[in-house]
Amino acid sequence: MAAPILEVDLDNPQPRHVARAVEVLSRGGLVAYPTDTYYGLGCDLLSKKAIERLYQLKARDKKKPLSFLCPDLSDVAKYAHVSNFAYRTMKGLTPGPFTFILEATRIVPDMMMTRQKQVGIRVPDAPLARALAAGLGHPLVTTSASDGEDEPLIDARGIKEQLGHGLDLILDGGVTLMEASTVVSLIGDSIEILRQGKGRLDT
Repeated sequence: MAAPILEVDLDNPQPRHVARAVEVLSRGGLVAYPTDTYYGLGCDLLSKKAIERLYQLKARDKKKPLSFLCPDLSDVAKYAHVSNFAYRTMKGLTPGPFTFILEATRIVPDMMMTRQKQVGIRVPDAPLARALAAGLGHPLVTTSASDGEDEPLIDARGIKEQLGHGLDLILDGGVTLMEASTVVSLIGDSIEILRQGKGRLDT
């Protein structure tokens, strides 16, 4: 059965809808939700089964780690080693459309890290996405909602048609005509843009 759709307010997400989504996530479910970039597909960082389901739904190579999002910059240090340089850089860019590559801490599941023990972390400029992670109490694994050709799905109806069979809930924030996040490596206290996306960075 395809996932149900709930209409949500992007700027002031309805608490009851956030609570329902958090309940789904906390029991290992998969949720589609709008962000400040693309629609995302998310699950609980600490649920291995949910992460495996997400990889399967996306038909994604497990050698390509997914990123995850935190509700606030203060949460990032639990999951990544944040130097003073990295903190200052992220402080000026969060919340925003950036994915930061950092060295992972031991709490991060192995399947979420590269072989170099690095992770990608976001603090999005999206109240709904941050509310989901805050309600869950730990980060939300995230990947873009896309079709079989890896083209972004821009609305809830398209997500339901293409991916609804593998999701447990879809949060509908309307049509999103966005860009991907900009991926920024902060490894070694230097800034390297690995993918230019929505976020602009003066290096």
